[in-house]
Amino acid sequence: MTDTVQAKHFRTLFISDVHLGSKAARTDYLLDFLRYHEADTIFLVGDIIDGWRLKRSWYWPQGCNDVVQKLLRKARKGTRIVYIPGNHDEFLRSFPGTHFGGIEVADRVIHEMADGKKYLVLHGDQFDVVVRNARLLAYLGDWAYDAAIAINVVLAAVRRRLGMPYWSFSAWAKLQVKHAVNFIGEFQRIVAEEARRNNVEGVICGHIHHAVMEDIDGIHYVNTGDWVESCTAIAEHEDGRLELITWGHIAATAEITLLPGPMTSGKMQAA
Repeated sequence: MTDTVQAKHFRTLFISDVHLGSKAARTDYLLDFLRYHEADTIFLVGDIIDGWRLKRSWYWPQGCNDVVQKLLRKARKGTRIVYIPGNHDEFLRSFPGTHFGGIEVADRVIHEMADGKKYLVLHGDQFDVVVRNARLLAYLGDWAYDAAIAINVVLAAVRRRLGMPYWSFSAWAKLQVKHAVNFIGEFQRIVAEEARRNNVEGVICGHIHHAVMEDIDGIHYVNTGDWVESCTAIAEHEDGRLELITWGHIAATAEITLLPGPMTSGKMQAA
């Protein structure tokens, strides 16, 4: 007998930095998340496809296809999906206003929450000095992060055998470097300033793989995190309230009971 899991319906979901085409992409976690979460609108806030890594060497396992098909299926069933490209999938920036299988492409958008507050939604790489002014350094940093992920896999296996708790070398290494130059704080401040220039109450972005919701000088700064390590997303409730969700794996064989919402009722099996 299968377990029954309640699927939630939200007004809006914000997801970024999936990095399909990278061996680090947690497609299994994202698929589970998409199975158990419905929304009227889904914003894909950049770096969904990792064009940088695909250029170096092609890697596209079935899990990547499954994520793409799941999103296309949601679009066919009536979910509005807006794809805002980032630096890793910047090839899509040449197609603003284009629809691919029902998925819209936009450089940035201003989203009005249910409570009337307006948020600027963009990936955020435009405000990363390393990406903007030193592309070679950015590529080297990307390679170093790949290496850190590989080291992380080995260390995790060793620590598991020794009965030690999980510890992420890649996350630690990334934060050490970024803290050394105060990168995260500076990035958040600059992005918040861009929101203020657009006369909105908040900003939702990705790019730095650091999920957080906080007020910065009167601007509500929201970062969606990533689906490489943290597996996080931002959800807007029907009243406009935002929630940061960290997703843990649920077996795909579970029976899903959909919570009442504008789009859903009854039960379905995981797809």
